[in-house]
Amino acid sequence: MDANPKVDVVVVGGGIAGLASAFALSRQGLKVRLLERQSEFGEVGAGMQIGPNCNRILDQWGLLDEVISLGVVPDNLIARDGINGEELTRLDLADMRERYGFPYVVIHRSDLHATLLRACRRSGVDLVNNAKVTGYENLDGGARVLGDGWSEEAEVVIAADGIRSVARPLLVDDEPQNSSYVAYRAAIPAEVTQQLHVSLNDVVVYMGPRNHMVQYPLRSGEMFNLVEVFQSEKALEGKADWGTPDEMDAAFSENHPDVRAALEHMWRDRWWRMFDRKPIMDWVNGRIALQGDAAHPPLQYLAQGAIMAIEDAWVLSEWVGRVGVTGGAATGTPSGVDWDEVLRRYNAVRPQHCKRILETGHPWGELWHVVGEEREWRNAVLKARDIHDYSFVDWLYTRTAMTPEEEMPMFPTWQGSWDSVSA
Repeated sequence: MDANPKVDVVVVGGGIAGLASAFALSRQGLKVRLLERQSEFGEVGAGMQIGPNCNRILDQWGLLDEVISLGVVPDNLIARDGINGEELTRLDLADMRERYGFPYVVIHRSDLHATLLRACRRSGVDLVNNAKVTGYENLDGGARVLGDGWSEEAEVVIAADGIRSVARPLLVDDEPQNSSYVAYRAAIPAEVTQQLHVSLNDVVVYMGPRNHMVQYPLRSGEMFNLVEVFQSEKALEGKADWGTPDEMDAAFSENHPDVRAALEHMWRDRWWRMFDRKPIMDWVNGRIALQGDAAHPPLQYLAQGAIMAIEDAWVLSEWVGRVGVTGGAATGTPSGVDWDEVLRRYNAVRPQHCKRILETGHPWGELWHVVGEEREWRNAVLKARDIHDYSFVDWLYTRTAMTPEEEMPMFPTWQGSWDSVSA
């Protein structure tokens, strides 16, 4: 593979994070090669939510219309109590679009992935399969990735190689944090929802006792996405047979009938343990930079995982544009990019923003899953919220900061006595 023509940037990882980086950097006129370990490009999973902060970027990239055509623009984001089904609060997504300038979209994960893959092909990214990277090295004025009997060199390497990143140990000695929560998923034909009591034009989350369910439409309303998540007692006890279908059924036995009715539609031959990692504040080692889940794998509660990766790609590429691609005279690199300055700027803003999301995800998830008096307190707080109160989401959706000074202030402190979350 080291006989391939020289490129300016090597991106490792063919998921949403890597494709976004490859496309964004190619838009700046750079020659980019993307290495994917699998023999084909593809993405697993079901639905995902894309907030206006990400759709602002997709619009700038010329991809938003395609994304909307493949997904759904829902009417509301609704939170319900998982026991009695009562509505607790909602975001009017049409009103939210007026506030932030861009819509909230739900889409099948594979459809967003395919959109980015097509964009990379149109922009001339060199897409390479069967390229398993086993190591990274810094060079004088560049970096190298290593495989089994091959290597690739470039001015900079972007490691978008996922939660078990091979590059991350260059920066920190840590491991993924293995939560005791387990997710079951399903994407079903829309006609099957006639058997269920669901909102066909909304994103709905049922907040239950140590469990929750999320549901929303996909693919122009032709499909419907269901996710059931619960705390596995077997996982808490360290048992190997955690998260089995019978454990899922038992975990939702006290939930509202609308939640229990969805259980039979779950894919029962596969389930996922929820992982994240603690935030780190340095993503750059020489000319090697982490991106996406390699840098900041979150829990799912804020629906910002893929969005953070796309924001990473945008910020990095925008700093390339601001610093300038001059042809090499100023920096001694063939591309002319002052990569040390670009990476410094990227590293100054993205870790802090993503740290906020990773650290907020834990208490927000706990809020969903409380029981007893804490559930009553949560319900009262959420029902008291004004539908036009955006103070808890402005920091996510208003803009993607290019500098630390542009970061929005976070939400106000919860007022209440919920010690288990405030501790």
